[in-house]
Amino acid sequence: MPAYRPFLTRFAWLSVAAAAATILLKVAAWRLTGSVGLLSDAFESGVNLVGALMALSMLTIAARPADAGHAYGHSKAEYFSSGVEGALILVAAGSIAYAALQRLLTPRPLEQIGVGMAVSIAASLINLGVALILGRAGKKHNSITLRSNSRHLMTD
Repeated sequence: MPAYRPFLTRFAWLSVAAAAATILLKVAAWRLTGSVGLLSDAFESGVNLVGALMALSMLTIAARPADAGHAYGHSKAEYFSSGVEGALILVAAGSIAYAALQRLLTPRPLEQIGVGMAVSIAASLINLGVALILGRAGKKHNSITLRSNSRHLMTD
């Protein structure tokens, strides 16, 4: 395993911090407005956080040197995080559908839409910045985990 690989975990920590910050921002926006759309964004940010934590753990495992049981190293662990992140998106989709159905059955007017949107936009800009950083690092260091995390954040 090349010496720079353990260095990649710092990018995963950046993703963890950004996900935590965006969860707080999006929950605040939802509480201000009552918007199910903003609540669904908060659920999706939860997926981002779990995905970032998974990426962090898989990058840590992938950085381990070869041993008797893994003659070529542990780099394939990175692929596992991409699959788990995809499954988590399905879980978030179910939560979003449930929240949307509840709101459809008991509608309420939205409040403080401007403030809620401003907070949501700030969270989106954080995701964009982190996605660009992760994408560059993933390409430079040939990390499927960082590239996958970057692409996921870009869709947010």
